[in-house]
Amino acid sequence: MVWDFMHVCVGTQKICAVCVTSVSEEYPVDPADAFSVVPCWLLNPQRQSQKFIGNVLQHFSELHPWRRSRPDFVKLSGLLLASLFAWYLGYIFAAHVPQESLSTSIAYLQDIGKKPVLKAPLPKRQKCDHWSPCSPGSYAYRVLSGGGKEKLAKICFEDELLISEEKGNVGRGINIAIVNYETGELTSANFFDMWEGDHSEEMVAFIENAPQGSLLFMVTHDDGSARLKSNAKKLVEALGSKEIQNMKFRSSWVFIAAKGFKLPDDIEREKINHSDSKKNRYNGWPAEIQIEGCIPRNLM
Repeated sequence: MVWDFMHVCVGTQKICAVCVTSVSEEYPVDPADAFSVVPCWLLNPQRQSQKFIGNVLQHFSELHPWRRSRPDFVKLSGLLLASLFAWYLGYIFAAHVPQESLSTSIAYLQDIGKKPVLKAPLPKRQKCDHWSPCSPGSYAYRVLSGGGKEKLAKICFEDELLISEEKGNVGRGINIAIVNYETGELTSANFFDMWEGDHSEEMVAFIENAPQGSLLFMVTHDDGSARLKSNAKKLVEALGSKEIQNMKFRSSWVFIAAKGFKLPDDIEREKINHSDSKKNRYNGWPAEIQIEGCIPRNLM
């Protein structure tokens, strides 16, 4: 390749300017590439030889190696134009898209790849801790006997505790709650100790005084049979109990009765669990038992 060049010293002994042009159409030199800076010792007039020219061209090529190839320059120019075009498109996009939509899109993109978390709603608590709710036209009830010395009996009606340790009206023996069927309101509640004292007759009077149209809930804690007299058993049996005559020492027993009307046959009304030294859950005490369900409000 043939080069036509001229050199001018620009004021120092170390750095000079070189202007290079081409005399060949095969190897054109871009005007922007024609100026370079080289050490002045290369421009010593006494070294205007072929070796000198070679040194200048070699230094020029080392400063601008990419300028030898026009295709490389075209590629770089294309890359710069593409980058500028991409920036301009981004600017136009940002200027016309609402800020709220853009923020939402960015937040959505940031969430991509995150592990999805299933958030199941917490189950709604039902009346008296039922698994499924009673229909609007019925009462919910749950009767739980005592279990051991620490777990006392409970009677729940329409999500209200009628007898419980929290209310302070539960005790050893037979616990009874009387509810007005039409209103669902508690009429009275009491417990009758069947281990100490003579409270069987008191229990008989309590049941007989229950008004017609009443629901009666009965449940034992500890022992409910030692001092329970036969007339009391017959009275409870007349209300529909099939297990009162089978009561034994510390038998767990629950029972529901209606006075003045009849309960549906499909309602669980009674359950008993006798004390058994080989099967007892607690030391000398059988496991607690319970019954629960829904009583229709249109029985009267």
